[in-house]
Amino acid sequence: MAFKKPISSLILIYTEDFKVLLMERADKKGFWQSVTGSLEENEKPRDAAIREVFEETGIHTSQYDLEDWKLSHNYEIYAHWRYRYAPDVTHNTEYIFGLKVPNAIPIQLSKDEHVQYRWVDWRDAMDKVFSWTNVEAIKKLAEIHQLKL
Repeated sequence: MAFKKPISSLILIYTEDFKVLLMERADKKGFWQSVTGSLEENEKPRDAAIREVFEETGIHTSQYDLEDWKLSHNYEIYAHWRYRYAPDVTHNTEYIFGLKVPNAIPIQLSKDEHVQYRWVDWRDAMDKVFSWTNVEAIKKLAEIHQLKL
């Protein structure tokens, strides 16, 4: 098995009325998140965002506006997922994107990655996601659209 690259993209998919798409991980019950995934060889963060959105949701980003929020975070990789990376890798850099869709559209989940999805009010989504970087992405959504935290 090839090791994952410690660079990823997180894509916050949201509706015009600020419902956020959350998906429950297949490998960790109760772990809810936005679309996220590691970059493949020679891939840029935006390219990974486009690919991951399609793989995890069936959404073609070309039908909507994929926004580069010019935000990234460096975080420590959870111990239970470190085996996917080279032995000396402990941290990941994650680039944040937004994807606005008109309403809560149906999603085609990748069953290997997620078991269910929900469209959740952005405020409630901050309490439901497991990673602090996902919370920060939701806060960025609020900042961009001048929503009250």
